[in-house]
Amino acid sequence: MSQFKSAEEAAAAGKYVRRIRSFVKREGRLTKGQAAAIERQWPQLGLALEQGQLNFETVFNNTNPVTLEIGFGMGHSLVEMAKNAPETNFIGIEVHEPGVGACLMAAEDAGVTNLRLFNDDAVEVLEQCIADESLQQVQIFFPDPWHKKRHHKRRLIQPEFVAHLCKKLKPNGVIHLATDWENYAEHMLEVLSGEPQLTNLAKMGDFIPRPDERPKTKFEQRGETKGHGVWDLKFQKAT
Repeated sequence: MSQFKSAEEAAAAGKYVRRIRSFVKREGRLTKGQAAAIERQWPQLGLALEQGQLNFETVFNNTNPVTLEIGFGMGHSLVEMAKNAPETNFIGIEVHEPGVGACLMAAEDAGVTNLRLFNDDAVEVLEQCIADESLQQVQIFFPDPWHKKRHHKRRLIQPEFVAHLCKKLKPNGVIHLATDWENYAEHMLEVLSGEPQLTNLAKMGDFIPRPDERPKTKFEQRGETKGHGVWDLKFQKAT
């Protein structure tokens, strides 16, 4: 049980308290390929909460900037980003083991070495493993929109969580979000705009065009053919 009576009290003490999970843990079945990839690749690319606070220079054997992705799904776009930006280190967090296995398969096929993965809850990873002011970028693409109004409280992007992300960003670090739900996009814009440490990088103070570095997923491509929109946001932490 938390020693804090409220999230506000916890935030004042420098701790983030998670009261409502933003995901449902689905026990999907691993394919043989995914299971084999985990067995082969996890010793090199896997990270665990038990390791405690990470020293990125030790983890990656270099001093390159680090981008953290929360909820990478099956990991194909994350692997593509890592392959296209070898000068950046990437850490991915995903709670669903089949997604971790699929990501490791893709990473192995692509031959990337600048990628590490957690199969854990992002809030716990941030709290236990990520040092303050250590990340160059945090990216969250297409998180569960919890589209029913009574479920909006489960959305990951909330003021307390964004404040916690800001603690982990270096000065001038960036939060990059994307969603295909307009209502959630508006909510994201309101939350990030309300964080005093952040500045919107969009020229018009709202959304940015899809950046070239964010690969377009098959899901996104299918949605576009049906006329669905996608909204990207980038906010930068003050120096």
